[in-house]
Amino acid sequence: MLVNENLVQDIVQEVVAKMQIAESASGKHGIFTDMNEAIAAAKASQKTVRKMSLDQREQIISNIRRKTHENAEVIARMGVNETGMGNVGHKILKHKLVADKTPGTEDLKTTAWSGDRGLTLIEMGPFGVIGAITPCTNPSETVICNSIGMIAAGNTVVFNPHPQAVKTTIFAINMINEASMEAGGPDNVACTVEQPTLETSNVMMKHKDIPLIVATGGPGVVTAVLSSGKRGIGAGAGNPPAVVDETADIRKAAEDIVNGCTFDNNLPCIAEKEIVAVESIADELMHYMISEQGCYLISKEEQDRLTATVLTPKGLNRKCVGRDAKTLLSMIGVTVPDNIRCIVFEGPKEHPLIAEELMMPILGMVRAKDIDDAIEKAVWLEHGNRHSAHIHSKNIDNITKYAREIDTAILVKNAPSYAALGFGGEGYCTFTIASRTGEGLTSTKSFTKSRRCVMSDSLCIR
Repeated sequence: MLVNENLVQDIVQEVVAKMQIAESASGKHGIFTDMNEAIAAAKASQKTVRKMSLDQREQIISNIRRKTHENAEVIARMGVNETGMGNVGHKILKHKLVADKTPGTEDLKTTAWSGDRGLTLIEMGPFGVIGAITPCTNPSETVICNSIGMIAAGNTVVFNPHPQAVKTTIFAINMINEASMEAGGPDNVACTVEQPTLETSNVMMKHKDIPLIVATGGPGVVTAVLSSGKRGIGAGAGNPPAVVDETADIRKAAEDIVNGCTFDNNLPCIAEKEIVAVESIADELMHYMISEQGCYLISKEEQDRLTATVLTPKGLNRKCVGRDAKTLLSMIGVTVPDNIRCIVFEGPKEHPLIAEELMMPILGMVRAKDIDDAIEKAVWLEHGNRHSAHIHSKNIDNITKYAREIDTAILVKNAPSYAALGFGGEGYCTFTIASRTGEGLTSTKSFTKSRRCVMSDSLCIR
């Protein structure tokens, strides 16, 4: 036992030491004091990247993946320590997921036509220098995911990160540039500024050398990008409802919904934010969530206190976002055991803790008369974001009807929300889900422009 305890202590000390080294080493590669300097450096680097073969780019991507695995725990702890949000263990899993399942150069495809009048090729070309705005909820995950896709496509990228996640973002950008140089690529494939502000964001969005802007964040950020007059990819808000009908495996639905809702303390934008349950199974679903899935049922009085705590006249209380259920309950004077991981209650769809996207492990349940009523309520709760939605059902007709009506970029059926990102499900990973601008789950090809090359009356060899 003593050996095990010493081993654990050694591991903890090693991680802390790595974090201290990481923070003291920030500013090495790709970090500038002025946004114009950052863009100029990225532009110079892109001249090299665009001439690199796909194999050479893939070597950089492979090195980014390797270094992300090696630094997963350090960067996860940095993110939680700096922002106060999320769960270290879950963030480690997210970084490994980004490393393993973010598409690289394999996502680039060439289309060709040949006929009597010759040969035509359609190829995916880089934009150049991409401007990217990233959130504090998934800071390093988004930076690494974006960088893999953008560099694989032949671009370089300049980030304007959320001010609450600067240290974590700088560490990730340093790591990406080190990975590039170790693989024979240039420095400054990813750049940022030491002190990101609204002004540095405005400089980036208006700069003549930035043809494409990619924003991952709230509706205000996305609106600003779409108003910039440039090509924009906007990954905005969501308020994903989870519908449960009478044909579902209710016990499994309870487990899946709570697992998805509580992953990284509900920070992922795809996570279940509320439940719409058909009347006939609502009590059974709530029973399983409380008795088997670590959920705490709050009273009407506690609902009122929680609402006043997590919501302010200016919006969400930042001190509550990404906090675990036990911490949130302690803020309203409720003490619960460590196994409590989600706060549940029942209410109308208009309840502020149900209608608002909270990014906290709080699940309100809305009752519905039947599947049609459930779909109508779910569509209202999603607020037209067209982002993500979930359903637990064995009725194909109900699933199809819901999918058509909710019209979201993501629909997860009979699984936790994170299955949408390839974690326990098929498909690739991304942390930029552009529902508002229509790209859906972005990947390398999202960061390319179509280029047509025509050879007239030649190279048709039939």
